[in-house]
Amino acid sequence: MDFDAIDLMIMRATQAGLPLVSRPYHAIAEQLNLPVELVMARFTAMQKSGVIRRIGGVPNHYKLGYRFNGMTVWNVPDEHVDALGERIGKLPFVSHCYHRPRHLPDWNYNLFAMVHGKSQDEVNQQIAQIATLLGDFNLGNDVLYSTKILKKTGFRSGTI
Repeated sequence: MDFDAIDLMIMRATQAGLPLVSRPYHAIAEQLNLPVELVMARFTAMQKSGVIRRIGGVPNHYKLGYRFNGMTVWNVPDEHVDALGERIGKLPFVSHCYHRPRHLPDWNYNLFAMVHGKSQDEVNQQIAQIATLLGDFNLGNDVLYSTKILKKTGFRSGTI
């Protein structure tokens, strides 16, 4: 997809996120003095072309009271990783789940799932639930706990 001046205006207007209003596309259109239909069409085109991967909320789990966060890592048979990842990703306490390549011999894990809890016990129970779901497909696991919060941001105008 080739960008034009309108696409760049929209990207720059939303690089810090969409406005937190009931009709964010209308607010962007008003800010840029563009028809809302055009703004929405451009977002759709950017998503279809892959320029925008997804549009979604990025919660600050810490501010919501979820102060115990761990990236669980699992060694599961490669031929089952996609199906197992689908099941784990649907658990209500998993914010994201994905397949990553192993880096043998040091890193056996190929399935990652981020869990969030309000206590260490809650996170441990969630990990146990995942282990139960995986059953005999769990060939080993570990958990990497968050030690600090990183600021999550969108793209910046210097990069476009």
